Parts: sequence; C-alpha cells; structure tokens
Amino acid sequence: MLDVPYVPREKHPLPPGRPREWYITHNRRLKAMRLAIALLDAGVWVPNQASNVRIRTMAETVGIHPPSDTTCHMVRAFMRYNR
Repeated sequence: MLDVPYVPREKHPLPPGRPREWYITHNRRLKAMRLAIALLDAGVWVPNQASNVRIRTMAETVGIHPPSDTTCHMVRAFMRYNR
C-alpha cells in the first residue's frame, strides 16, 4: 500500500511540571493505542477476542514491553469506543 517503509515520528520531550501520575497515564495510553492498532491490523476486530494473553503476545511481536492488566483493559476500551 505504501511505497516507503514506516518511520516513527521524531520524539519530543514531555512538558515539565506535571505530576508523576500524569506521565504514567500518558505513556500507558500511548502504549495501549499502539497495541490496539497492531491488534486491529492483525484482524482482531472485537474487544472480546483481545484477551490479556493475546495482547501480551502482540506486544512481544511488535517489540513492546509486556503490558499490565490495566493497560490490557485500556486496549480493549480503545477497541470498543474508537470505532
């Protein structure tokens, strides 16, 4: 479909001065979005098909650290609400 390979965007530092919980939640959301996109690309369309084991297997395939149970829940939420 695309002629050029995927190149990730240049990373920018996060804004300073926020509470630590904000950074944790922000990074968790980014990770969940990446995993949700990878699962959708792999043909997992329904959140019920995305078990914790399947999400963690996809994370290993994509090269992301294994997600926590909270992040797995977020992945299913993204798949459910972002249709």
